[in-house]
Amino acid sequence: MKTIASCVEEILITQPFLEEALFREIINFSALSEELQEPISKMLRKPVKTGAIMMALRRYNPPNHLRQSQQLKFVLRELGDITVRSNLLDFTYQNSSTLIESHAKVLESLNPKAFYGFSRGIYESNIVVSESEKQNVLQSFKQEKMIGSQDNLSAISIRLPENNSKISGLYYQIFKRFAWENISLYEVISTTNEFTVLVENHLVDKAFSAIKNLSSS
Repeated sequence: MKTIASCVEEILITQPFLEEALFREIINFSALSEELQEPISKMLRKPVKTGAIMMALRRYNPPNHLRQSQQLKFVLRELGDITVRSNLLDFTYQNSSTLIESHAKVLESLNPKAFYGFSRGIYESNIVVSESEKQNVLQSFKQEKMIGSQDNLSAISIRLPENNSKISGLYYQIFKRFAWENISLYEVISTTNEFTVLVENHLVDKAFSAIKNLSSS
């Protein structure tokens, strides 16, 4: 059975920015209650008073990543080196029984100084390389089905603290920063202690500043 409290939680979960603003007490409870009165009334199919909504908002129990904000701030201050690589290409190929063989051909002649990233999904795989390796990839994958490609990309790589996998909400903080800055990510590549985002070249300065600001937030 739905209650006012469960409706409030359902709405806040789908709006993480609102949830965080509520937790940080930078939002007007009365105004928010009036804003939520109509949608909660529709969810419960009966009129709801703003006072009851306000009480539910004040009693709302935020998720762990918001309660552990001090621990998150410490981890964000411990972010390691940030490396930027420009003039990159992204190729997407449909997975096949011969894809690994094609991949091996690329590695055989790959310039050691070139940027290279490979990720395999269930149905497709991505290769991110420096522009200088374009012909190498096209030649090696000529028998594979290309789904798409994109040029004029830059990669921003961040070294993460070794205990990053134990900190809930870390990736949320990173993605939230990009969302607030209206930066669209073309692709994300992640290893245990390293996190790389791909953005279009014209966004790289803005994205770099957003990441730098994480450590001082």
